[in-house]
Amino acid sequence: MNALLMVSRAIDALNERIGRIVLWLILFMVLVSAGNAVFRYAFNISSNAWLELQWYMFATVFLLCAGYTLRHDEHIRIDVISSHLSRRTQIWIDIFGTAFFLLPLSLTILVLSWPVFMNAWQSGEISSNAGGLIRWPARLLVPLGFLLLSVQGFSELIKRVAFLMGLIPDPGEKHKDPALEMAQADGEEAK
Repeated sequence: MNALLMVSRAIDALNERIGRIVLWLILFMVLVSAGNAVFRYAFNISSNAWLELQWYMFATVFLLCAGYTLRHDEHIRIDVISSHLSRRTQIWIDIFGTAFFLLPLSLTILVLSWPVFMNAWQSGEISSNAGGLIRWPARLLVPLGFLLLSVQGFSELIKRVAFLMGLIPDPGEKHKDPALEMAQADGEEAK
């Protein structure tokens, strides 16, 4: 189990690093969107490439940060019933959901999306819009994003089994960011 926990830590580190890098694309999306609007309305200059670039960056953030979001347990949950259950029962529900829903679905999408990417790559597919971009980078994001989600799902499965075995503390326990704690403390002092 120690070897699996080392693998889990490596997966966590990978998704953490990718997530923190990719999150910067949100700033670039805003800048591209604002620049596109300014040029369109102020100078009557427009290009579909800028609009498609925004879509590509949004897809990059959404797909490549799915594993990061799972790592931080920030996906949407409906806890109406499970919040009233014991923590061990909640962990068992997580294990079941990961093993029978998350992993099979994400691996299926990964496998099915790979040929779509390969076709776009080999054919040199480009957007049908005038001035549009090449499509293979966007097509690659789907299998890559679901690969990162799948390996993070595997990592979460390892951590939950290790918790049930008493080897690690609760993996679902929220660990606060020191910067967030300081900001919250400053906000409370201001009141």
